[in-house]
Amino acid sequence: MAAEQQLDAGRRAFLDYLALERGLSPRTVAAYQYDLEHFARFLAGRGIDEPAALTPGLLAEYQEELQRQYALGSVRRKMSALKMFCRFLVGRGQLAGNPLAVLETPRPGRRLPPVISVAEVKALLAAPDEQTVLGRRDRLMLEMLYGTGMRVSELVSLRVSQLNFNLGVVNVIGKGDKERVIPLPFGVLGRTMTYLQEDRPRLLRGRSSDGLFLNRSGRPLTREGFWKNITRYARRAGIRRRVYPHLLRHAFATHMLAGGADLRVVQSLLGHADLSTTQIYTHVDSKRLLEIFRRCHPREQGGRES
Repeated sequence: MAAEQQLDAGRRAFLDYLALERGLSPRTVAAYQYDLEHFARFLAGRGIDEPAALTPGLLAEYQEELQRQYALGSVRRKMSALKMFCRFLVGRGQLAGNPLAVLETPRPGRRLPPVISVAEVKALLAAPDEQTVLGRRDRLMLEMLYGTGMRVSELVSLRVSQLNFNLGVVNVIGKGDKERVIPLPFGVLGRTMTYLQEDRPRLLRGRSSDGLFLNRSGRPLTREGFWKNITRYARRAGIRRRVYPHLLRHAFATHMLAGGADLRVVQSLLGHADLSTTQIYTHVDSKRLLEIFRRCHPREQGGRES
């Protein structure tokens, strides 16, 4: 069998393997076929027609061409299909080794969390109507979320027994039932005391509950209920961006680091097991600093040395 026919036969056998042995759907098999046909056209354009020519250098050249033509997600998908095909050819004895084993596939950059400004946070916190019980409850919830950086699930599940007014802290139960202690800002402490003494009893209406934040029926406010509230307050505050509870957790971390907080301290407050998860917020702040530098530095404004 000619070398060109060997590659073509290998490709057909690989697609049959995906459909019959791996049990992949016709749509998925068609996607693999499309990607391999793209690679076949690349080879034909260079006069390459034998498996032995599939070297790491050739495949690196192909990857570079993909990167000029496609988005990163498409490049990764096509290279993943090609890697599987090469492993298949190795199993058939048509390749001595997988040439893609030493080629690093481009990785997607870690997505930076969105940033909400201090001014926008202030506008959001001022949006609830503090002349009402529910408005004062919501203002406290927003203040506590931004002031502690806790997750919304941690916030709505808080119990009165988790508060320690003597130390000025809240004991939070996070992911994996891990506990962490977070200081409460003085303003939040004062609002919490007022809420417990005046507003929460009105929501309870004589019922018994250890839940901290209650709805108008005296039951713990749900995550979905708070999500709807924060969306409504964002519109009232005139904030154009999409605002959701986790955005205040991002704001807490970003603003703390911008203010000079130690990365390890922020990691502990957020309850991150891995420091690299917290480090994403340093990238956000670095981006902001770069923007300020380019806007303010004389050399970046077309200035000249005297």
